Amino acid sequence: MNELNFTKISTRRELLKRAGQGAGLLALASLMHEEGLLSPADAIAGTPIDPLAPRPAHFPAKAKSVIWLFMNGGQSHVDTWDYKPELIRRDGKPLPNFDNKTGFFPGSVGPLMKSPFKFSQYGQSGKWVSEIFPNIARHVDKMAFVHSGYTDSNNHSPALFMMNCGVPRMGFPCVGSWVTYGLGSVSRNLPSFVVMSDPLGRGLPKGHAANWGAGFLPSVYQGTHLRPKGEAIDNLKRPADMNDAQQRAQLELLARLNRRHLQQHDAEAELAARINSFELAYRMQQAAPEAIDISRESKQTHKLYGLDNKKCAHFAKQCLMARRLVERGVRYVQIYSGGMENQRSWDGHSDIAGNHRGFAGEVDIPISALLTDLAQRGLLDETLIVCGGEFGRLPVAQKGKNPGRDHNPHAFTTWFAGGGIKGGVTYGATDEIGHRAVTDRMSVNDLHATILHLLGLDHLKLTFRRNGRDYRLTDVAGRVIKDIIA
Repeated sequence: MNELNFTKISTRRELLKRAGQGAGLLALASLMHEEGLLSPADAIAGTPIDPLAPRPAHFPAKAKSVIWLFMNGGQSHVDTWDYKPELIRRDGKPLPNFDNKTGFFPGSVGPLMKSPFKFSQYGQSGKWVSEIFPNIARHVDKMAFVHSGYTDSNNHSPALFMMNCGVPRMGFPCVGSWVTYGLGSVSRNLPSFVVMSDPLGRGLPKGHAANWGAGFLPSVYQGTHLRPKGEAIDNLKRPADMNDAQQRAQLELLARLNRRHLQQHDAEAELAARINSFELAYRMQQAAPEAIDISRESKQTHKLYGLDNKKCAHFAKQCLMARRLVERGVRYVQIYSGGMENQRSWDGHSDIAGNHRGFAGEVDIPISALLTDLAQRGLLDETLIVCGGEFGRLPVAQKGKNPGRDHNPHAFTTWFAGGGIKGGVTYGATDEIGHRAVTDRMSVNDLHATILHLLGLDHLKLTFRRNGRDYRLTDVAGRVIKDIIA
């Protein structure tokens, strides 16, 4: 700590104030050093380290990064991954004692409806897969399927918040924010957490940016949304009349002024994060355009992902960008398939056959390519792939000219691959018609605990104190699904 300049102290009160602040900073520095929050040099000065600096995990991690493929709108488990022969046998019959308020449209409940798609078995595991995923189906022996998911809401926005943040309301940190808060960022020149939304003008998922927000965590941990059209990130290009040396001098001046202000107002935690964000933005001007420039990839890679196929080129581009990002140290990437409204997402209230065949056609080749590409590059073992939606669909029909399926919070399927996952396994089960999860049920808290565990984080220890209480992603619940871990 710097020596006090007594020549500038005019009163006893000022002397006590300055001496007291110094003692407080020494105590704070000691506590932060014990918690591992200071670098060796910073431990002397009492200055917090870069909030995105890499931090040690609680135990050895199986995965270094996550790519979450979010099938927005609520993918139907009984039409994709959860084969139900009994639903075929009972097609057209009523479901006794069914609560018509389970879904979102209680006045449109019809009889049980078999899947319009054929299922076949794939791989050594013999996994049954819908005909709409012929390419992903070739990877089932790398994948673990959890058929017993359930959630708390039958409405999109709260269900999206629950799936992303562990709480069915806005204002809480999402999984990606918790991960980067706990582990920091490997890359010093790119965002630690990147989000890509539907690029076909179908809008953001319901709840918008709150799905990738940092909530009450420092804002530096929120997701960076790559705009689907135009400039992916605002202000990446410096003004035409400014060169690098001028911009560097401007940033250094700004940093000195901000640090001077911070010394006088040390309670303004957001200012420290803002100082770091300016520096990251400067470094991103060079790194980000290169990282998301898929033109640097070979023609063979473009063809593998389906970039030559108009039906899936948009999602293919995002999957290829995701691979390039994790390859460069980005910790967490989330990609949304589908936009805001019913038929513009996996929300097949009408014509479930047309809706799901269409969206599956957009993601099947790119996701298969992502798994293949990561494996070929030796990245699949350290990259956790998660795929699913915010809830499932009901086994009964939603009445209409072309029948669909309503929301089902009682059952959904999530699959995993890479990053420490045991391939070719199925965990949990729904009842014989896919209405409810009944065996080895997996809550959203369990899902989150498992993701954190694979990244080397104990969900019970990853906490943030707010208003006198320690908060965590899994709240007061959650268990690790160890049966799917290699």
